[in-house]
Amino acid sequence: MGKSAVLALAEDLISRPSVTPEDAGCQELMIARLEAIGFRITRLPAGGVENFWAERGTSGPRLCFAGHTDVVPTGPLTDWETDPFRPTIRDSLLYGRGAADMKGSLAAMVVAAERFVALHPRYPGRLAFLITSDEEGVATHGTRHVVNWLREQGETIDWCVVGEPSSETVLGDVIKNGRRGSLNGRLTVQGVQGHVAYPDKADNPIHRAFRPLADLVDQSWDAGNDFFPPTQLQFSNIHAGTGANNVIPGQLQADFNFRFSTESTPESLQAGVQAVLDAHAMRHTIDWQLSGSPFFTAPGPLVAAIQRALRTIQRPPARLSTGGGTSDGRFIAQLGGQVVELGPVNATIHKVNECVAVPDLEHLATLYAEIMTHLLGAVDAG
Repeated sequence: MGKSAVLALAEDLISRPSVTPEDAGCQELMIARLEAIGFRITRLPAGGVENFWAERGTSGPRLCFAGHTDVVPTGPLTDWETDPFRPTIRDSLLYGRGAADMKGSLAAMVVAAERFVALHPRYPGRLAFLITSDEEGVATHGTRHVVNWLREQGETIDWCVVGEPSSETVLGDVIKNGRRGSLNGRLTVQGVQGHVAYPDKADNPIHRAFRPLADLVDQSWDAGNDFFPPTQLQFSNIHAGTGANNVIPGQLQADFNFRFSTESTPESLQAGVQAVLDAHAMRHTIDWQLSGSPFFTAPGPLVAAIQRALRTIQRPPARLSTGGGTSDGRFIAQLGGQVVELGPVNATIHKVNECVAVPDLEHLATLYAEIMTHLLGAVDAG
């Protein structure tokens, strides 16, 4: 028996070393397949990043499948059992960088579209793809750029399935129907450098920062809600000092991140931090960077279509979750449609020996095709 179409395409994509923001020809491979079944392609490169928008159909509701061709670096090649860009199957697992995040999903999306169009060439509605090579990196010139272009064209997306590896134990056990927001801050505390033997002639920013940093950690920001856990602040880096043990430093820097629920806003969190710091006598500045606002898709047509599709591969209803990090769904949600993430098991993503179960690739293509069927009606338009 020959190799399945999904597996063959996944292997072809994995074999291309598309370390972010490189695409390494992955998108042209996908474009060729989509053009062959009638998709109109708009290439939207920006800032050295490859992006494309593909669409089939001219009117009616729009279902979009979104994903990224870029992958994270491999780390030391000696830690891998096989070449990360030479797809290898062992014990029914397909190994390679991007197998789970998310070239397996991309392969399943394309093959699902081929099968759906073959069965229903005149389906009502519009089927689209939004693909970038800038998801694992700074995410400035990728999906964000395409979404801005769509907004300028006056276009919207009714439903979007992002192929991120959402599953935890078995394929389809979790649907990500939202994500927390991410807000970064860099606190700089100013002091006066001096000799440790003469502290009266200096002002130690480390001493100044101890209590306010602890107060920020202890602060309750919100209680969360039925769909999001409480907002959390985590410090990730603290630096002060010259490297000498007899010098009081003149400055301290502390980096922190909020993963926040829909109960908070960037403005409320910034004001809360400022209020804590203002209660302490120290000179400081804060630089803020908003990585993304939270988004949430309530149970509705998109979630229902996925739950129905799961029955096709004999899976129980999926659990809805908003946990984890950010994804490009935060940009797509700005267009006002329903956005969820559905993809392979995420146990090995960003790790050495990343892999995906070979049977899951075929099941994922079935799921994606069933979602197309349920949402676009699959009734030939005459």
